[in-house]
Amino acid sequence: MTRIEAGRRAAKIDGDFVVFLIGARINRFRSIGAWLPVVRAMPRMLAELAEHPELGLLYVWRAIVSPREILLVQYWRSYEHLHAYARARESEHLPAWAHYNRMIKGNPAVGIWHETYLVAAGQYEAIYGNMPRYGLANAGELVDAVGQQGSSLGRLGRSDGADHPTEAA
Repeated sequence: MTRIEAGRRAAKIDGDFVVFLIGARINRFRSIGAWLPVVRAMPRMLAELAEHPELGLLYVWRAIVSPREILLVQYWRSYEHLHAYARARESEHLPAWAHYNRMIKGNPAVGIWHETYLVAAGQYEAIYGNMPRYGLANAGELVDAVGQQGSSLGRLGRSDGADHPTEAA
């Protein structure tokens, strides 16, 4: 059973980091030969990244999985780590990407996408109430939401954290 972290907790991560959203969408179910290689490639990449933490992947959270779409939320140590992995000839990614481009050119059977967000140190905030370790807390650390961590403004470094609305009520 998943361990629930009772009370209010916050995520804390040192330094800059990257949030990378990556997904695929099956547009034509009957074109299995087009989309199956895409679906099979991601687990190989994730296994490779799990075996080599020095490549910079901090954590992967599978946010949405439906019959037509998959979305993965990834936390990376830096954009440089993410970019280096994407371009490394010896990695699982680059051959899969090249294969996708050769096979899908002009064939809309499957779509892929990604979005990259560079997060500067201290320019994020996260709160968890009676939750298991979740999201960003898996990439960094889970801390008690007290003191400066006690409010959204505090977690963003814009107050001392004493402005928590339910504490003041």
